[in-house]
Amino acid sequence: MRAIRAQRPGGTEVLRLEDLDDPHPGPGEVLVAVEAAGVNFIDVYHREGIYPGQFPRVLGVEGAGRVLETGPDVDLHAVGDRVAWAGGSTGSYATRTLVAASQLVPVPEAVGTDVAAAVMLQGLTAHALATGVFPVEAGQDVLVHAGAGGVGLLLTQIAAARGARVLTTVSSEAKARLSRAAGASEVIRYDELGDLTRELPERVRSLTGGAGVHTVFDGVGRATFDASLAALRRRGGLALFGAASGQVPPVDPQRLNRAGSVFLTRPSVWDYVTPREALLERTSALFELVARGALEVRVCARFPLAEAAEAHLALEGRATTGKVLLVP
Repeated sequence: MRAIRAQRPGGTEVLRLEDLDDPHPGPGEVLVAVEAAGVNFIDVYHREGIYPGQFPRVLGVEGAGRVLETGPDVDLHAVGDRVAWAGGSTGSYATRTLVAASQLVPVPEAVGTDVAAAVMLQGLTAHALATGVFPVEAGQDVLVHAGAGGVGLLLTQIAAARGARVLTTVSSEAKARLSRAAGASEVIRYDELGDLTRELPERVRSLTGGAGVHTVFDGVGRATFDASLAALRRRGGLALFGAASGQVPPVDPQRLNRAGSVFLTRPSVWDYVTPREALLERTSALFELVARGALEVRVCARFPLAEAAEAHLALEGRATTGKVLLVP
């Protein structure tokens, strides 16, 4: 099999396409032929060594494909089944990968392979944020950073469908058009702000009658955190779910008091898809939305497996508007 391995912690230069021995499933495992692998910021964190792990390591936590072989005690899946996965161990940047049977979900015929791979991690994240972390309700104002990104586009659609007024931030007019098409009522161009930390909360409050938003969904991190906190209304909630611009330094809890008794959480999507019943419930809901055309999953770029470094550069350079896939 072929796979992309990070030789050591570092930049994209550490990624290398290698020929490796085909793996064989053990107890509780399934061997899958990877037809599409999602590219996510968590892969960048794994590559950089921010999250612990041994090197060299095959990257990738998300994908879709068909079952090739099952372990001796696996009865959840059969050879030939269409499946998708997110989470668990890394290894999706490959032509074949081992996945825990409990992490695999069936893909309905109405959902294409690319879409299945694209919607797993980002879709589960968006769904968990809007329905579990800070459940969005009709009549609320919510702010979604990076509104034209993969999570941002999905989260905007889900929040708008639940009756919220969605404000988003983007970095260009092209991205603003995508965000509006996804359901954003107000789009703020943060590239036009001279002082984001001061001006963004002012813009948000001017759009919410001075109150601020009920919830901020922030996957950007360091660059937007202070503005996010200042954009909340009294007793509002900030869900910090990513760090595209860098990790947020430690926070003094007294800041939450001074901001109006607001709430701050750093959620992990895995806690919202555990146990397996929760994973199946959320993926079924997502696939049903996709199948009936109520949720558009935008795949903005497909790279050959050998071009994983270029895929990472596109993602890190914020040159993407939707999902990036690797195609083995």
